[in-house]
Amino acid sequence: MPQWNAVVSVYEHGWKEVFERLGAFGHLTKTPFLNVLLLATDDMPTFLHKLREGMGNDPASWSFLSRLIPVSHTFTFQSADAFEKMAQEAVFNWLPLLAGHSFYVRMRRRGFKGKLSSQDEERFLDTILLEALEKRGSAGRIAFDDPDYIIAVETVDSWAGLSLWSREDLHQYPFLKFD
Repeated sequence: MPQWNAVVSVYEHGWKEVFERLGAFGHLTKTPFLNVLLLATDDMPTFLHKLREGMGNDPASWSFLSRLIPVSHTFTFQSADAFEKMAQEAVFNWLPLLAGHSFYVRMRRRGFKGKLSSQDEERFLDTILLEALEKRGSAGRIAFDDPDYIIAVETVDSWAGLSLWSREDLHQYPFLKFD
């Protein structure tokens, strides 16, 4: 599977539009999962700005796009234990930002059915983050209503991508959908 930094979900008849619109920003790769593609772009900030601008100018022309989640950390895994180890390493990078703030982890799993549970992994990551923050003396808290941060975890087969989004990011980029 190629390198990537965004998961793109399109509505059923949106294939032509997704390649026309998003193909200009990077390389799109189909996945074995229905209506799910991976995007590799060299300049994520410019891409997000242009996408927001385009959606603001003509929202109807972007109706093919169900969700788009950029990721900042990617890795491969072959087991739930390997996933947890590498996901923990990634999320611990965000401890300074999460200190004293509210957050939650949202995972979308594609593949590894019966081997990896989205809810279990969300709880695992929430718990280890809360414990690590407590040990640092800067407790955080889980909040699902208007949190300060959301940690997105996207898996596609044995690939995982993670990213951290602030409340301000969510207002700035309305195409980021976590629920």
